[in-house]
Order: sequence, then structure tokens, then C-alpha cells
Amino acid sequence: MKGVFLPGDFTAVVRDVEVPAPGPGQLLLRVGASGICGSDLSYIYRGHKTHVGQDGPAYKGVVAGHEPSGEVVEAGPGCRRFGVGDRVIVYHIAGCGLCPNCRRGYMISCSDAKRRSSYGWQRDGGHAEYILVEESTCVPLPEELSFIDGALIACGFGTAYEGLLRTRVGGRDDLLVVGLGPVGLAAAMIARGLGASRVLGVERSAERAEHARTLDLFDEVLIAGDTVAEALDEATGGRGCSVTMDCSGSAAGRGVAIRGAAEWGRVSLVGEGGRLETEVSDLLLHRQLTLYASWVTSLPAMEELAGALVRWGAVPQRLVTDVLPLEKADEAYRLADSGRTGKVCLVPALS
Repeated sequence: MKGVFLPGDFTAVVRDVEVPAPGPGQLLLRVGASGICGSDLSYIYRGHKTHVGQDGPAYKGVVAGHEPSGEVVEAGPGCRRFGVGDRVIVYHIAGCGLCPNCRRGYMISCSDAKRRSSYGWQRDGGHAEYILVEESTCVPLPEELSFIDGALIACGFGTAYEGLLRTRVGGRDDLLVVGLGPVGLAAAMIARGLGASRVLGVERSAERAEHARTLDLFDEVLIAGDTVAEALDEATGGRGCSVTMDCSGSAAGRGVAIRGAAEWGRVSLVGEGGRLETEVSDLLLHRQLTLYASWVTSLPAMEELAGALVRWGAVPQRLVTDVLPLEKADEAYRLADSGRTGKVCLVPALS
């Protein structure tokens, strides 16, 4: 089969690899779709970086891609929930299953460094025709949703959902989303489903801002810059938004999210990388703000989200601007790395 590897030099390489066989508790999936994530770009595609607290590069030279969904074609001994023909979304980390974080479904924070492994980072991922997964990392993909929908839920939508759940956003809230890449757009779609009364967006890229406007998810989209604070004051009557979320991962974007929060507001930080730089007394303490830092989501919340999207009639695939076959992985990664598109996905075949 074909699989995509990332040498760390701004290229993606397609190679022939063996189709794996499932062992106990494992499933072999025919991949339906596999998304390209911003963390793939920053930690693997541009150069193999090390995670904080980890020795050596985070990427171990495996088949890339940690946002897969697909159909079960073979189940190993001992599988109890899924069988041949089932459609599933893959939670992108396999943990030890025993530590407190794993028992809560947060395998992203598994405390056993020897047993924690991420698809597309430490074990073969979804940029291939087939992927071998642990049954314990799978949740059902509803029939109403496509494989591309499932790929988006596997990481970006899950990340946005968790960040919004932490803030308890609902019908009494207006939401400001800073950074309108795939995660920021997902946050807007989910917030609509959760009942947010108004959704504003801030984006520095004119192309991404225009794409966001076409989706009818935002009441207003503002361009980041020197006058964005004044524009936000005008848009909110000087009050700010009760909930804000930074998806940009930049110090400037986080500053906009904090500055744009109302008194007693809740600020969610989900964008990877960068620094948080803020004046404490006037911006945080005196305005009684609460800051939440959130990393991905839990396995139960991801399954919950898939069902909620169906109930809301929401279609994650609307956020996708480019779908390319595996053979064009290099072009797909260049598109995603340009920062001018929405979500980019790979599929084994376009037929």
C-alpha cells in the first residue's frame, strides 16, 4: 500500500509499505480520509522538533497523519465493539489505559511515556490506504457523516469542542474566535450548535477571513491589525464578549482574545505554540477573567461531539477547501502550509 512520510525538510514523500495485520484488540481500517493538522506542519513537516519534556524528535519516521477515519476491514482477536464494515473515527493517541488521565478518556495526557503513542508521530498514522488501530481508540462514525467529517472530528473539531466545553458557552453568551484556520472555523460551527447568541471572528489573513465570511458561521469577521481593538469595541458596544477563544497560537492573537473579553469573561486557549504575554492587573485581575488552557479532547467527548453534530445538522466538511489523493501529498502539505486555505484532507482515492 501507499503511505506518506515527512522527512522534515518541507516535503512529503509517498512510499510503498506493507499492509499490517491486526493483533489482539486491534482493527485494520481502510482509510476513508485523513486530515492535515497544524501541529503536523510545525512539529514534523518543517523540521523534526521535540515536545517539551521529551528526549529526541517527537516524530519517529512513521506513516504520518493523526486525523483518520475509515471502515473496518479486519478485526483482531478479542475485539468486542467494532467489526468488519463498521465506520469509525480514530482518537489519535493510544495510551496505557491505566493512568488517571487514560481512565478519564484523556489519552492525550497519558502519564506512561513508554506506552503512550500517537498515530502519525510514534506509530503509523492515517496518510495511507490502511491503518492499524487499537479498538480502544475508536468511536463510531454516524452514517449521516462522511469520512471527511470524521477526519475533522478526530482532532480539530474535538479540540474546539473541548475548549468551548471548558468555558460552558451557551445561549447567554457571545463568542469571539481569534484565528480562523480549521480549528477556529470548527469553534464557530460548534458554538452555533451549542446556542451561542453571537459569534465574531478575527483573522490576519485576508484570504482566510473571506473564506470564513462565505460559511455563514460568523456575525462579523474582523481583520487583525492595529485597529482591531477599536473594531471589537464597536462591534460589542464596548462590552467585549463573554467568551473568547484563541486558535491562532500567537502572542498577538492571545492578546486580542484577552483584550476582547468582557468583564467576568472566560478565555479559552487552544492554539499550539507561541507565548502568552499580557498585563496582569488591568487586563486580568481587575476584569475578573478566567483563563482555560485546553489540549485536544477526551475519547467520550469526541463520541459525544459526533452525535451532536448530527443533531445540529452541522457538516464539518463545509470547512474543507482542498481534498487531494495520497499521491499528491506533497502538494497537499504545501497548500496547508501556505496558511491561505481552509482544511486540507488526503484520501486514498478520489473515485
